[in-house]
Parts: sequence; C-alpha cells; structure tokens
Amino acid sequence: MQIGVGLPSTVPGVQGALILDWARRADNGPFSSLGVLDRLVFTNYEPLVTLSAAAAVTQRIRLMTTILIAPLHSASILAKQSASIDALSNGRLTLGLAVGAREDDFKAAQVSYHDRGKIFDEQLATMKRIWEGQPVASDIGPVGPAPAHAGGPEILIGGNTPVALQRVGRWGNGYIVGGGGPAMAHKGYQLAEKAWQDAGRSGKPRFVACMYYGLGANAAEQAGAYIRNYYSFMPQIAESVVSSLPTTPEAVKAAIQAFEAIGLDELIIWPCIAESDQLDRLADVIGTLA
Repeated sequence: MQIGVGLPSTVPGVQGALILDWARRADNGPFSSLGVLDRLVFTNYEPLVTLSAAAAVTQRIRLMTTILIAPLHSASILAKQSASIDALSNGRLTLGLAVGAREDDFKAAQVSYHDRGKIFDEQLATMKRIWEGQPVASDIGPVGPAPAHAGGPEILIGGNTPVALQRVGRWGNGYIVGGGGPAMAHKGYQLAEKAWQDAGRSGKPRFVACMYYGLGANAAEQAGAYIRNYYSFMPQIAESVVSSLPTTPEAVKAAIQAFEAIGLDELIIWPCIAESDQLDRLADVIGTLA
C-alpha cells in the first residue's frame, strides 16, 4: 500500500511558504502523493492553484485532489486547468472528484445544489471529450493543451450513494473515500467494484482512502479544534471524526495497518496541524512499518 500525505492548505492561518516547503520535503519521500481538500466558503487555498504551486517545487510525488467539488467549476475550464497541471507536472495529476455536500458552497458559486449530480455527469462527459482532443460542440473547437497521457489524468470518483458509485464504472479509474474509517471504505469499494464489473470493465478500480492525523504535544486538542471548525456544518460528523482521530504514533500506525488490511492501494493522510514537524513525525511512523 502506498501512503500519501495531505497538504495543510485547509488549516486556518497556514502560510503559503509552509505549504511549499511541505511539498518540497514530501517530494523527498517516503510519500507517494500530495493531497488537497476543496471548499469554497472557507479559508482554504484553492486546490488546483495549490497543486500548480506544488508541481513547480516537486519532481516525483503525485498531485491529487482528495476531492475536488467538480460542479462548482465550469467543465471546460476545469478540463483546461487539469490538463495544464498534468502536462506541466509530466503526468503527475490525479483528480479525485465528487459532487460535494455543503449547500453554501453552491450558493457562493451560483450553481444549483439540487442539480449537482446531473451537472457532474455532464462535466465528466465534456472533460473526457476535451482531453481526447475532440471539439466541445459542433460549433466550438477543441480546448487545449493536451494532457500528459491520452484520455486525460487519472480520475477517482468519490461518494457513497448508488448513483455516485455507478460513476466509477462509467468514468473513473478508481474510487476514493475519506473520513469514515476502514469498514465504511471497504463497503463503498465493494459497491464500486460491482459497478465497475457491471460496466464491463476489465481488472479492478483503484482503491484510495483518506484519514486525518495529528502528532506531538497537544495534538488531540489542536487537531480536534480543526476538525470541529472544518465540519462545523455537521457537528455530529465532527464529533465522530474527533473521537477516532489518531494523535499518537501508535494510533496512527494502527490506523494505517487497518486500512492496509482491507486491500487499499493508496492511503492519503490529511494533516490537522499546520506545523512543519508534523511531516517529520508522520514519516517516522511510516518508517516503523517497514
């Protein structure tokens, strides 16, 4: 199982210099990917802009949205931005995409919250056409640049509803899930795998999950405060995440091993504390897994 790390780009007050330094250091290992979260009505850095900056200061590590709320974006612009990052990073982009759950994000973007699933389906079709070099429509030419790989960057579909999971079979290269623990992740993947098989696709979808962590003195308090702030619109969910949040090396190691036991391909570990020592502490835990 590969292990990636999130960028602290959603932690309130984080400075850009720390995010870039975090990306440089993560690129030196042992991490497989850099993940970013997406919100509109929040203090976070915009995820594609953040990954573009990270691409400029890294050479090896993959760049992943975990996830991007696709319906908040224009399909053609999102396709162009994604292809640009993919080409500029020599094919290191993975797009984790989902419909999102916060209605205020959609109000701020002036996009219909209740039509977000339909919008997402249309976006996926449009982006695939663009990445294949086809015209957007009969009276609109193609949109470039070409992505690093034919057909576009890797797409992971997020979500837990039957409709969301069907998209894995139709459009995705894999399934991504976050915040619910190994049991929920495994249940979702089994449904995604069935959707993949029903779509007549060979092999298996890639399986990626995410979890939070915080390490060091006062980690439980600091990480808990961040989670309660980030999920303030869902207090019960926030408390559920806080109650299972690993904040000691032993707990982080046990959580990683639990995800590995369900056959995960890659685990992205999101930081809750924007301090540079968090990356070193996590790398030390990963070193004990060998």
